[in-house]
Amino acid sequence: MMKKFIIVALFLIIAAPVMVNAQGCVEASSDEGVQVVGYVQGEFNYLSNGELGASEKFSDNSFYFNRVRLGVVGNVPYDVSYYVMAEFSPTKGGPYLLDAFVSYTGFGPMLKVSLGQFKSPFGLELSTPCQGLHTINRAKFVSQLAQPFRDMGIMFSGSTGDKPFLGFENKNVFSYTLAFLNGTGINMKDTDKYKDIVGRIVFAPFDFISFGTSYRTGKSVNEDPTITDADKRTRFGADVNFNYKNFLVQAEYIKGKDEGTVYVGEGGCGGGLTAVPGTAESSGYMIQALYMTPWQFQPVIKYESYDRNLDETFDKQSAFTFGFNYFINEWTRVQVNYIYNVEESSETDILFYNEIPNDMFLVQVQVKIM
Repeated sequence: MMKKFIIVALFLIIAAPVMVNAQGCVEASSDEGVQVVGYVQGEFNYLSNGELGASEKFSDNSFYFNRVRLGVVGNVPYDVSYYVMAEFSPTKGGPYLLDAFVSYTGFGPMLKVSLGQFKSPFGLELSTPCQGLHTINRAKFVSQLAQPFRDMGIMFSGSTGDKPFLGFENKNVFSYTLAFLNGTGINMKDTDKYKDIVGRIVFAPFDFISFGTSYRTGKSVNEDPTITDADKRTRFGADVNFNYKNFLVQAEYIKGKDEGTVYVGEGGCGGGLTAVPGTAESSGYMIQALYMTPWQFQPVIKYESYDRNLDETFDKQSAFTFGFNYFINEWTRVQVNYIYNVEESSETDILFYNEIPNDMFLVQVQVKIM
């Protein structure tokens, strides 16, 4: 009953009168020299999970660096820009190269060409840079289904700019991104002849609302040499972003199918996934609502659900995130999140009720370097 009450309360809050993200990269502000950019995220994490059995009890109570990123951006006359970013956090396995690409913008707003390693242009929350996320963690279904987060390849992007489109006069009414990637992930050469194709389209008829859709498809050689058929991976996503008078509501849905190999694990920026033989369809969605008060205090509530195998029973993971963001200034932000994890259980048999104490409390302080 308590879970159902919380679910109903969440959607009542979101339904009340509140009725293309870019690569997340910092653009150089001038053609004069190199700009140093980056950010530091210090974090405290508390997780208690003590009722899984004596051999499986554990707790996590630690201060650490979630991310420590430092890089350079700049413009080279004429119409050429560059972006390089590295991860230095030891808890992320740093240091290592995160992004490094060169872009040509001489074709105008309708076409920008980038070559190198960059974030995959898929989905709303993945397109949001880590330093701009509204909750400390991305939704689990994004970490699972939008992998690999970063890859090497060539990317074409653009928008309608200031020109009216379809009768709408909003800036960037239509924007797109299309990338051809190795499909092997961060800092990895391609291991076969196949390439992943990733595309995203965003339609923003008014300045307070946008609708996005994303698609990814790719093949790879199976790690088992006795299997001659290539693994296949497809992803489809849809999202909406509503931002009006300090109210922000976002929703996103992703569905994926893996044939030949299924990837499981935590994922995320710098995180890895484990390859498991098989075929599976997965899906997930999230909805979150925020309100920016006059005191730079921003409450946030988020619900997410991830079904990692649509053919299996009780294989769904859901979570509520309650918390707030407090902006000390435009460079410094404090985030506090309490994550209430909801285990899938039977609606008819109380013996299958799987609630366990695995909630999380997170505090993160972020400082931008610009």
